[in-house]
Order: sequence, then structure tokens, then C-alpha cells
Amino acid sequence: MADLFDQSDDAIPGKGAPRPLADRLRPRALSEVIGQDHILGPEAPMGAMLRAGNLGSLILWGPPGVGKTTIARLLADATDLHFVQISAIFTGVADLKKVFEAAKLRRRTGQGTLLFVDEIHRFNKAQQDGFLPHMEDGTILLVGATTENPSFELNAALLSRAQVMVLNRLTLAHLEKLAQRAEQEMGRALPFDGPAREALLEMADGDGRALLNLIEQVSGWTVDGKLDAQALSKRLMRRATQYDKSGDAHYNLISALHKSVRGSDPDAALYWFARMLAGGEDPRYLARRVTRMAVEDIGLADPQAHTVCLDAWNTYERLGSPEGELALAQAVTYLALAPKSNAGYVAFKAAMAAARQTGSEPPPKHILNAPTKMMKDQGYGEGYAYDHDADDGFSGQNYFPESMKRGVYYQPVERGFERELKRRLDYFVKLRTKRQS
Repeated sequence: MADLFDQSDDAIPGKGAPRPLADRLRPRALSEVIGQDHILGPEAPMGAMLRAGNLGSLILWGPPGVGKTTIARLLADATDLHFVQISAIFTGVADLKKVFEAAKLRRRTGQGTLLFVDEIHRFNKAQQDGFLPHMEDGTILLVGATTENPSFELNAALLSRAQVMVLNRLTLAHLEKLAQRAEQEMGRALPFDGPAREALLEMADGDGRALLNLIEQVSGWTVDGKLDAQALSKRLMRRATQYDKSGDAHYNLISALHKSVRGSDPDAALYWFARMLAGGEDPRYLARRVTRMAVEDIGLADPQAHTVCLDAWNTYERLGSPEGELALAQAVTYLALAPKSNAGYVAFKAAMAAARQTGSEPPPKHILNAPTKMMKDQGYGEGYAYDHDADDGFSGQNYFPESMKRGVYYQPVERGFERELKRRLDYFVKLRTKRQS
């Protein structure tokens, strides 16, 4: 009986049955893999490992449909290792024990095992730790595949024993090459004109497997002549955008939106804002983050920016989707074009750091209230200068703890409204210096 997890041809039921196009076009050598030359080329990391004969455990990180499983199979072929494939979604502790025991038996007969773990980030910490002793003693060579950032999803101990290889999303040029292979396999050309062909490639959204599935659908059509892009869109639906609201895409896209706003590029900011909405992001999350951008990156350079964001948020709450999303989009545009300053943000962080360093230093006594006689006898409030009594409304007194050197935290920039605030600040600095001299 074949091993439960054995993925050799003999273990695959229905070997003579019709095979999907994606399976028929699976590369037979690493040199046939499309779009990953940066790791597979002769001088690239994986190519160099194979040439030197010292392949180590790997984590293949990349989006769906770019060849992670195929590369793992071909690595096993290239190194004469027995290939075993499991999925973290369907494999429990008992299953893992069987895999490790089978690998140990093979090792005794001189056969190594390449264990391919799909969706490896789905294993919990204890399960991930379970791989370590078998990796260290050579029982298995681990190749894990993940669509999530390994830095966040995999244990440090596991990462220290495996090299992370980043696989790229397939470009239109890569997808075109794959489409040409499919046409050769099927023995006929796709029934599209140029724009329709490009539209088909775009529908795959960088996923080679998705493209081959679309082509397989197309191969069953009866078509006279060539279809244009409009006819194609009626027959095929665009592939759903890759977006995980709790994963890498979420953090990557909000970072792109934030940096586009900070970089004063309204077009890029609107694009990333739209990408997140199209992916199903909660508009309220975007409203909160956009308001954060106004506070962090614009601040007092345009005090109205904060209000614009809150008004847009309130408008969304009243109108809902999709009408209210326009108000948020307008807030994004306003922020991108507003003068930028993080002086308030920097000042706040510096003040917080100083507050932590100075512990529980009390305020100077002259600015403490003295509601009782005992407090007055202790000097509370003594010598306080009421600023409104000064001709210019400024006393210039010290408001920091008496044992603490005066801090300088807020340093406004020469942009937007902060230019005026800088003028005021400079004015008070001169007065304070004059009063204290």
C-alpha cells in the first residue's frame, strides 16, 4: 500500500484519468519554471545551493500560483530525495508523527526525504517546534510554503534553520509565456484578439494556476472568429483580488496608502485607497487610519486636515457604502495635497521619553495651587506671575520641574500654518530669554 502522504505517481489514484491543464503543464525541470529566475538561476541562491550539492531547508514565500509546490517537487527530483507533501490545514499531530516515522525508516535504507509543507504558517508554535529535531538530525529536509510573511507567522527557531526564498508575482510577460505553452499543449491558439488576450492575462492577477484554469474554460467554448475584450468580459469573470484583511496584503496596502499621502501624491493615494476598498477592507478602518495620517504627518501645518477627516468619517457613518466612501476619498485627496509636518508627532514622542526618564519630579512650587494655609506655608504658589498682568501677556516663568533642564520638543517647520506657529514660538523664546537675563 502506498504511503498515506506519498505523492509519487504510483500513489495518485486514477493515473490514467484526464488531467487538468495546470497539471499537464507542470514544469519537468527547474529551468522550465517561469518568473523565478532571481532564486533559480545558476548564480541565484537556490541554483548555487544545488550546484554546490548543499541544499538546506527552505521557506518559499510568495503569492498563490507562482510555483511553490512545483519548485519543491523539482528540488526533490534534483537531489534524489523522496518527496512527501502535506498541508498544514489537514494535518494533525498524529499525521506528523507518521510522516516522521516513515522518513526515519527511509533514512535507514539510505533514502532521504524532502517534506513539503503547504500553508506551513497554519501550524501553531508547538507543531512548528516539532519539525526542529527531525531537521537537525537530517531525517527530513523541510520545504515550507506560505503566502504570509514568515517573520510574523513562523517561529524564530524554525526560521533560524531554514532560508527564506521570496517568490515573485507573475508579470504579464510571464503569463503570456505560460499562455503560449498552453496553446502548444492544446494544439490551437486562443480565440482572442490582442486586447482580449491581454484582458485574459490581467484577469489572472499574477497567478499562473488561475490563468491556466481560465484558459481551460476557454478551450471548451465554440467560437467563430476571434472574441474582443468586451465579449470576453461577458463570458469570464475577473479573478477576485488577492487581499487578506488580517494578512500581509492588509499591512502592505495600508503602508502604501500612508506613504503616498505623506509623499503628497494624491493619485497614488487614491489608487491604494481604492485597492483596499476593492479587496473588501472595512471603510471605518480606513477612516480611522486616514485620521491618524492627518494627526501624524500634517499636524499643525494644516489644523483643518484633522477636521476634514472627522467630517468625512461622520459623513460615511450617515451615508454608508458606497456613497460615504466618496467623502473618505476626498479626505485622502485633501491630506495628500496638504502641507506636511511631523513636528507635533516628534515633539510628543520626545516629551513622552522625557516624562519616562524624569520619573515623578514634581512641578515647581510657584505654579502649584495653595488652597490651605499649610500649603501656603510650604511655599505653594509663592512667586507665581499671572501672565495676564504682564503688558504683553507673557511672564516668561519656568514651568518645568526645578531640578530638570528645560526641554525643547516642538520645533515647527516652515510649511503651512506651522510657519505662523514658528514665528510665534520664536517671539516667545526671545521674550523668555530677555526676562530671564
